[in-house]
Amino acid sequence: MKLTTRAGRLAGVALAASALLGLSACAADVPAATDTDAASLGTINVGALATPAGDIIKFVQDNLADDAGLEIVYKDFTDYTTPNVALTDGSIDANLFQHATFLDTFNTSTGGDLVSLGAIYLPSAAFYSDKVTSVDDLEDGARIAIPNDPSNEGRALEMLAAEGLIEVAASPTTLADVTANPRDFEFVEIENATLPQAVADVDAAFVTISFALPAGLSADDAILIEGTDSPYSNVLATTPELENDPRVVKLLELLLSAETQQYMTDTWGGLVIPTK
Repeated sequence: MKLTTRAGRLAGVALAASALLGLSACAADVPAATDTDAASLGTINVGALATPAGDIIKFVQDNLADDAGLEIVYKDFTDYTTPNVALTDGSIDANLFQHATFLDTFNTSTGGDLVSLGAIYLPSAAFYSDKVTSVDDLEDGARIAIPNDPSNEGRALEMLAAEGLIEVAASPTTLADVTANPRDFEFVEIENATLPQAVADVDAAFVTISFALPAGLSADDAILIEGTDSPYSNVLATTPELENDPRVVKLLELLLSAETQQYMTDTWGGLVIPTK
């Protein structure tokens, strides 16, 4: 009887071992899930001007992208023309440097179809001067440098009009839209990227933050700063083909995250205002 029981036990052990081996073999056939496999969206090429957009992209790249399964390749641009050209020809997948009006103007002038995915932040623009400390101190006939691209030129003119210094038509884009100039200001149209250097040569110059910060200009240097109600927030742009691409959608999510918004506030102290 004892022999029979022991034999039965041995048989049971053998069967159990065989079953475990079978299960182990089945498990070996199925790769274990890893964090990398769980969320691998691939690589996205993003273009921006260095400051503040490039800094924001780098923050997302260094702090948020890996956990989201996204690899960001950042491409630096130094002017307002080439980022949209690069997006159109496929050199990059998205860009962050322009407001919606600038994007619309580009599409209209080139027959393009680039799309905005939404506002990310407001880069406050301002007038700077080495000669006066307030726009109210500008003398009659003062020389004022403004951007020569339609959207930012209109933006500068609207700021002066809001101060009662000039009058403009609705949605101005050129000097032809100035309907009254009682102080006889002389406006000098200059390429946006060179406006910081023009500050010393004119009585006042309008400079967007993308070029003001690298030139060492701050809010303390400004004689007039754009209000937070400005409609000129910068947008994340892409092509219609990539509008719903998971990489682009995830990038938008990361740019609008609480972490990125806090980074903007901490870094620029109100000059760069995150979209809420």
